[in-house]
Order: sequence, then structure tokens, then C-alpha cells
Amino acid sequence: MNVLVMSVAGAVTVANIYYPQPLLEAIARSLDISENSAGLIASAAQIGYAIGILLIVPLADVARVRRLTTALLTATSVALLVAAAAPNLLTLTVATLAVSTATVVPQVITPVAAAMAGPQRSGQVVGLISLGLTLGSTLSRTVSGTISDAAGNWRAAYLVAAALTAALVLVLPRCMPERLHREGNRMPYHRLLASLPGLLAAHREVRLAAFLGATVLAAYNAFWAILSFHIAGAPFHRGAGFVGLFSLFTLPVALMSAYAGRLNDRYGPTAVNAWALACIGAAFASFGLFGHSMVALVIGSNFLTLGTSASQIANQARIFVLGGETAARLNTIFMLSSFAGGAIGSLAAASAYEVHGWTGMVLTGTGFTALTAVALVWGLVRRAGPVADSP
Repeated sequence: MNVLVMSVAGAVTVANIYYPQPLLEAIARSLDISENSAGLIASAAQIGYAIGILLIVPLADVARVRRLTTALLTATSVALLVAAAAPNLLTLTVATLAVSTATVVPQVITPVAAAMAGPQRSGQVVGLISLGLTLGSTLSRTVSGTISDAAGNWRAAYLVAAALTAALVLVLPRCMPERLHREGNRMPYHRLLASLPGLLAAHREVRLAAFLGATVLAAYNAFWAILSFHIAGAPFHRGAGFVGLFSLFTLPVALMSAYAGRLNDRYGPTAVNAWALACIGAAFASFGLFGHSMVALVIGSNFLTLGTSASQIANQARIFVLGGETAARLNTIFMLSSFAGGAIGSLAAASAYEVHGWTGMVLTGTGFTALTAVALVWGLVRRAGPVADSP
């Protein structure tokens, strides 16, 4: 029951990051600003989430988890209400930054749930939490757009999000342990953050997971960053709204990816990563060979989503086995690396597309996929050597 509540909480909170995306045009019209200026809101959401992962998630290793969760949910709810009442772009941008910074609850939930499950079931539990995050990020755009259209006002979506987040305050903390670790860790905050590079250096498995997370998300974002440009031209001539449908096209397969957690518990993260790599490779083969077929794009996007989700589940499960008193900080390292890889993938694909078109995107994604394969092979070769387990 606790895992179900955590999965739902993950879906509700991660949705707060993506709610603004379909509302930007309505926001621009309402606040009388340009569409380019409205884009600052989406950027603020991504920047805030990265800040929260770096500065807040490590606190789960030392803080009282229930208090931390309650504080984050409360801060997110208040910031959403401020956003709903924002009279201008500056207020809305700052409120969005605050929302996304505080809404890192999913990255606190995940190591807590894995620790509660134990090493034998950590993959399965991480898979269920990831399923909630997938549903939240996938359906959030549809939900916020629907609410906005029904109410005739973009502010209604923020009010609903605030109500849902506030409701979690009454439920989620009760499902969490008092602390992530039985013995309290009194490490000062500055030392907590300063320990991140040392943890990365000490754990070979964390370095491998972080690199795989970065390259896989880079390949994933390479496709999604360019898709709208590709289908806007010949032979598709589809508008921006059609891109949103791809999230729904990939939803059934995204749900299937939760099973990767069970596979991880049975066969280990390397086997699941190899399977995920095969899916991603099949996706880019489809994009390269049949990139002007809508059916091929849909099929390829499903393979890509399945492989990316499975890889992330396996890699998070890989690092949580090492967890101990550092689980939250290890998750911080993994998520920051993945976030950076995704940003690099988007930028690289955009540059390649400008010069070489769709072929440039395919080559970019294939290149990151090749790096993933090299890292997996390297991990297998190095496994014969001793692995450092102490921070």
C-alpha cells in the first residue's frame, strides 16, 4: 500500500514540472507577452528541478524524511497558488522556479522506497515508482490543457495542481519512515554537498550508472528535441499539437517498462541495460531507415521510450544496492548526470539537424547509443577487478 501511495505521489508531483508547457500560448495572450518570453517559464521549470536535485535531495540522507516531505509539498502548493495568481511574467517565472525546485519529492521517494523494500525487491519497487513518474509526466500536459480549456482560464490548471499537491500532505508523510537510515546522520549541510564528488570517485558502479543515464537520456532527448521540426515538414506537414499525441502513443509501452524492475531483481542491471540498449538501437534503426513513415516514427518512439525507461530503472536499482547512508546523494549524482546528458543530447541534435537534417539527428542518437554500448562492455570487463564499496 505504501508503494502505491508513493507511486501516485510521484505522478502528482512530477506533473507540476510539465503543467505549464501546453499553457504557454494562453499565458502569453493573458499576460500580453511574446511567445518567446513565455518560453522562460518552461526554462525556469527545468532549471528549478536541477537546483532542487542538487541542493535538496541530498538532505534525505540526514533529515527527518517525514518533515522534509511535508515541507516540500507545502512549499510546492504555496508556489502553485502564487503562480495561479501571478499578475505578470516575472512573478510567474519566479513561482515556477520555486515550484520545480521544491517538487523534487519523487527523487526523495525513490531511494526511500528502495531502502524500505530491501535489495531483493528494490528493482521492482523502483519500477513501480518510475511508472508513477512516467504517468505523471506523460499525462500532465493533457490534464493541464484539458482543465484550461474547460475552465477557459490557464490559472485553473495551477489551482487544481495546488489542491492535489496539498492533499498529499495528509497522506504521503504517513507512508514514509521517520528517517531514511535508522541511525541519524548529523553531517553538516555543506559537508553533505561536498561529499558528492567523493562518492562518485569511490563507487565504480555509480560512475557506470551515471554515464549510462547520461548517454541514454541524451539519445532520448535527441529524438524528442527534433521531432516537431521533422513532422512539420514534408511529407507530414503536421502542427505542433500533433507532437503531443506521441506521448499518448508511447503510454502503453511506458507502462510495460515497469516490468524492468522485476527483470532487474531476477537478472541484474547489466542484463536489463543490454536489453534496453537493443530497444534503443532498434528505435534509431527505424528512424534512419524509415524516417519518413509516420508508422515507423510511432514504432521507433515506443522502442525508444521502453529502452530509456528500462535503463533508468535498472541504473537506479544498481546504485541503491550500494545505498547505505548515501542513497539520496547517490540518486542526486545519477539524476544530475542524466539531466546533463539530456541537455547535451538536445543541443547536439539541434546542431546536427541544422546542418544535416533528419539524418543528423539519427547519427547523433546513434552516436550516444554507441557510447552506451561501449560503457556496458567496459563495465563487464572491469567487473573482474575489485569494486570500491565505501565512500
